This record gives sequence, structure tokens and C-alpha cells, in this order.
Amino acid sequence: MGRHKRILVAGGAGFLGSNLCKALLTLNSEVVCLDNLSTSREENLIFLKKNKYFKFIQHDITQPIEVEVDEIYNLACPASPPRYQADAIQTLKTSVLGSLNLLELAKKLRCKILQASTSEVYGDPLVHPQKESYWGHVNPVGKRSCYDEGKRCAETFFMEYHLRYGLEIKIIRIFNTYGPGMDIYDGRVISNFIVQALKGEPLTVYGNGEQTRSFCYVDDMINAILKIMDTEPNVIGPINVGNPDPYSINRLAEKIIYMTNSESKIAFKDLPSDDPLQRCPDITYIKEIVGWEPTTSLEEGLKRTIEYFKSCL
Repeated sequence: MGRHKRILVAGGAGFLGSNLCKALLTLNSEVVCLDNLSTSREENLIFLKKNKYFKFIQHDITQPIEVEVDEIYNLACPASPPRYQADAIQTLKTSVLGSLNLLELAKKLRCKILQASTSEVYGDPLVHPQKESYWGHVNPVGKRSCYDEGKRCAETFFMEYHLRYGLEIKIIRIFNTYGPGMDIYDGRVISNFIVQALKGEPLTVYGNGEQTRSFCYVDDMINAILKIMDTEPNVIGPINVGNPDPYSINRLAEKIIYMTNSESKIAFKDLPSDDPLQRCPDITYIKEIVGWEPTTSLEEGLKRTIEYFKSCL
């Protein structure tokens, strides 16, 4: 039996991208994965490459690409602060020029395209939780602005292509996501804490640790992305996707120490500039349109993630 669709996943070797490719293959799609491997890992593709309906193309989306597909998912851009700050100009180019190139491809093919935006478009929010109608509180010249403003500009490009050319678009704003397949040294809080705990090192907490985040397990996130891509053309977004239960960094550190049976202590350091004090999605909209909400508890998700990290270490 033939495949239903040929789907392009930009950033397909990354954490979310590789999990999305895997899910699409199980749904009987043919998958073309684009990635320049600058911050992602080819190891994420080892099992995918064994599937005859999977194709990997090493390519930087800041350069135009010609490929015949039926749908496009744009997940290309490093998401961890150390990675995207390491080459801020390239991060901006990936978000802005990369989006432009993929939109041009979608326009030529007349195909649907999804933009994986981010909760970072809200900056250090002054409202809690964050609704899609909130415009954000972003420093345009700070250390994080290459990512924040790059993603905000990408959303603008997507909306303008929809308004001017009638392109079918979906914009999702992804909140903190974790799970197996993460790069264990990517510098995000869950990966940092698990690695430090497993090594018996102090867990690094910035500020007083009372800032809050919400953590969505990767399987729940992929399920949401697929559901949104299948919505009617009039569903455009932006759409928040994440776990609506806020969790303080201190509680997370203590939980991971307990779950890893570690003797690690907590080490407090100065809060980085523009680091948001609270980040939590209002998911009323996605509940209304596709009936989605996360189903994996933090405890269960962390258990699976810790086991994965143990195998990596």
C-alpha cells in the first residue's frame, strides 16, 4: 500500500523533529527530513534511516530548497539558550530567512505549512498564564532576543503569506518540552538537572529558584502538533501548546534529586538577564479546537527521561 502524503520536516534531526518524523512514519506518511546538523544529532535518525519511506537531506534552510511535498513542518532552530546564543546571527537567519524560504516553497507547491513558534515570543510576561492574545514583554536587544525576536518575525512572515497569498498556515507556540531524545547537554533545565543528579554534581539553580515553568512530555506535544496540522484551513493560530501546570525550579530540582536517588545538593547562581520569572500557557484555545490537553504526568515523564539519560551516560 502506498504512502498517504509526502511530508517535509525542517529541523527533523532535532529533539522534537525526530520524534515528529517517527510519528509521521507510523501514520503511513513518507517523510523528508531537512537538517544542517549544526545543533541537532544525526544519532536521532539512526532508526529512522532504516525505513524506506524516510529520506534525510543535510541542508541549511537559510538557503532555498526545491523538493516536492504535500505538507511542511518548520521546526528548524536551536531552542536551548546556550545553543541559540552561541551564534545569534545564525539563529536569527534560521528563524527569519529559513521561514521565508520554506514559505516560498509552500507557496510554489500550494501546500499547508506549520510554524513551530515558541513561548519565548511572550518574553518575560507580565500576565499569567499567557493567552495567545497577549503581545508579550520582550527585550529586542538582549541576549535572548536573537531567538525571541527571530520567532516573532517568523510569525509575522507566516501571517503575511496567509493574508497576501491565501497560503494555508498553522502557527503553534511551544512551551517547555522534554523527554527521551533530548540532547543531554543542551543546557535546558530538565537535561541539566538530570545529568547533574546522575553524576552526583550540584544542581545549578539560577536566581532564588522560585521562578516557574510548565513541562510538557514529548509524546503529548507531538500528538498536539499532529492534531493542529489536521484542523480546518480557517484555524490559523497562534495556538499555545504546553502543560498548564506551573512548577517552580526548586521543586523540580528536589523532585529530580529524589527520583534519581542522588546525593546532589542545590547550588544557587545569579539569574541570567531577561530570564522570565514565570512561563505557563493558557490552553483554552487548543482544548476548544481539537480537544487536546497533556495526559502524561511530570512524574511519569521524568521517569522515562531519566532512564533514557542513564542509557546515554
